[in-house]
Amino acid sequence: MSTLTNVFTVHRDATGTVYAGATNVGGYQVAPGGTAGELILRDGGASGTVRLRINLTTNTAIISTLLPGNGIRFSTDIHVTLPTGAAVTLFCG
Repeated sequence: MSTLTNVFTVHRDATGTVYAGATNVGGYQVAPGGTAGELILRDGGASGTVRLRINLTTNTAIISTLLPGNGIRFSTDIHVTLPTGAAVTLFCG
């Protein structure tokens, strides 16, 4: 199993483009903020292909996940949809 190289982080606390460019997401940390909803990562903007969808509960505990191998490939950009009050940090490379 390979791993990401030249790792960097990007952070977003509202819906929008979190990174403009091609990259792999190797992990994430999300703070749900107490509002139920979904964390959605799309490749290609707000109407792009869904690459990751996570259900968030009203819990406020931080969720950290490392993805196997090279993670999830985003060819154009990373657009995130977040519920109100939530924030996400992505580990890319």
